[in-house]
Amino acid sequence: MASDPKNFVFEDVVKHNKTKDCWLIINGKVYDVTPFMEDHPGGDEVLLAATGKDATDDFEDVGHSDDARDMMHKYYIGEVDRATVPKKRTYVAPADRSYNPDKTSDFIVKILQFVVPLVILGLAFAVRSYTKEKSA
Repeated sequence: MASDPKNFVFEDVVKHNKTKDCWLIINGKVYDVTPFMEDHPGGDEVLLAATGKDATDDFEDVGHSDDARDMMHKYYIGEVDRATVPKKRTYVAPADRSYNPDKTSDFIVKILQFVVPLVILGLAFAVRSYTKEKSA
């Protein structure tokens, strides 16, 4: 561990978001993982993707080994003031809009919502008529 741990505010930690200068926040602690960038088993992209936020969930979701957790001590440089860390945002879908992943225009979506059931119904009648003719 660092001999003189410091207290950081979130805004200062998130400035360290490059391969040659990378800090992470995990469980309220700040780690300078710059020396570990080339050695990280998941690659430096994984570490860079965890900058600019509280990376605790990212770290825990991977299921790091005890050895990995022990290794963290040498990168520890201080604590983050948790009051300065933004609250996690959760996505809230608009109530009046249906899910539209490919951004198709609303007009097209409404037409398809009307036309597709009619086409299916038409096919059902066609199949029914065809099977009646074959059996007669």
